Parts: sequence; structure tokens; C-alpha cells
Amino acid sequence: MGVAVGSFLLFAASQVGTPGPANMALMATGARFGLRASMRFVAGVALGKQLIIWPIGFGLMGLAQSLPWLFEALKWGSAAYIIYLAWRVANLRLKPGQSTGDAPGFAAGLIVHPLNPKAWAMITAGFTSFVEPATPTLIATAWIAACLLAVQIVLHPLWALAGDRIARTVAGKPAERYLMWTLAALTVLTVFYVIFAGGDK
Repeated sequence: MGVAVGSFLLFAASQVGTPGPANMALMATGARFGLRASMRFVAGVALGKQLIIWPIGFGLMGLAQSLPWLFEALKWGSAAYIIYLAWRVANLRLKPGQSTGDAPGFAAGLIVHPLNPKAWAMITAGFTSFVEPATPTLIATAWIAACLLAVQIVLHPLWALAGDRIARTVAGKPAERYLMWTLAALTVLTVFYVIFAGGDK
């Protein structure tokens, strides 16, 4: 079929399952609002990656050659936005299991991956490493999109659940402030890692 589906699934699971800006946002949301109230956000995050996959599959990466400044601007703009989100996370206080308040919804989740430089790197690696050059564009893109969505449906809720469970042990305690600042710091570190070290997501 031109796509190494099995190998790509293993690669995708190893990347989606490891820390990154999106997963830190999922964990922080689960910690703040609980798993149930976070599910719309989780769904948005999972589907938001499709907004990157299809343009890349159909040639958006060609712009990187003719308009490199555009991708450089996207990278730094994305980093600035995620750092802003991290600052908000650092100042949140936990209310585990409560669905009231300003829990982020589907639309908020939808833009996480398009603003996540690690997501762009991972998807690009997927096309360049697991798709044969002669594979029809539609087939290659559909397989990459389906594999990533399947992995995200399984792993993204687990990050929100982890945040929920951690929050239940520290909410209202001195450790709460340190937890939120740690999540925020990890978010920023993962962003700067991909910018300066070229890590994949």
C-alpha cells in the first residue's frame, strides 16, 4: 500500500504517548477540571491534528522551500502562544472532579496541535520516514491521518486522566502550587526542546 502502517503505529504511539505541549495541556486540564469535564477539550485536541496532517500530505511542506520565513514565524508564534498557556496553567488552582467553571471546550482543543511545533515535526517525520515516494497522496495522507487519530483516541484521555488522579491527591495542599508550576515548566521545556534540539513529537 506504500505506507508502513505497523511501523508507523509504533512510532506514533511512542511520540503521542510521551510528554509534549499538547499532553501537558491535557494533563493540566484534567487536573483542573477532572476527566469528564475535559473530554470536549480532549476530543478537540485529537481532531485538531487532522488540520495539520492533510495540508502537509497535500504539499504544504513545499512552502518551506519557497517561504522559509513563514515556517520560522509559525514556529516562534506557536512557542509564544504555548508559553502563554503555560503561564495560565501555573496560576490555576485545582478543583478535581468539578465540571463547573471555564473548562476549555472543543474549539480550544482544536487549535492546540496546529500551534504545537512538535506536532508538525512528528507528522513531517511520518510522511518522510514511513511512506514510499510513489504512494498516491490521498492514500498516504489517509493512512497517516487514521493511524494518528486511532493512537490519540487511546492515549490523549489517559493524559487527562493522569492529571485528574494527580490532582485528587494534592488539591488544597501546599504541593498544589508546585504541581501547577511543574506542569507549566514542562510545557515550556518541551517547546524549547523541539525548537533548539530538533526533537520529534
